[in-house]
Amino acid sequence: QVQLVESGGGLVQSGGSVRLSCAASGFTFRFFDMRWYRQVPGKERELVAAITSFGLTDYADSVKGRFTISRDNFKNTVYLQMNSLKPEDTAVYFCNGRRTISGHDNEYWGQGTQVTVSS
Repeated sequence: QVQLVESGGGLVQSGGSVRLSCAASGFTFRFFDMRWYRQVPGKERELVAAITSFGLTDYADSVKGRFTISRDNFKNTVYLQMNSLKPEDTAVYFCNGRRTISGHDNEYWGQGTQVTVSS
């Protein structure tokens, strides 16, 4: 059974830090590109950070220099370190895993974890 389970969300003050974790099971994690998305009510889900199976990273402009994505292929876990948090970072954060094989996307989502940044 495929699972992506996020943890680490909560309430934090502006300027603070939070580390999100996403534990994967049921698929070969090390072959998958992993992403963190976020969503606020009434808006589309936004890509925040990505890390390829080779460890290459990319970030949304809004979080560059503040967020860091990383992965531990031995623990089958992807992380999002979030520093210098702002109220506009408040959202539900989702973990995503994707691998394209012969043109077919295998894609999995976590259930999300709420991060609330108070001003």
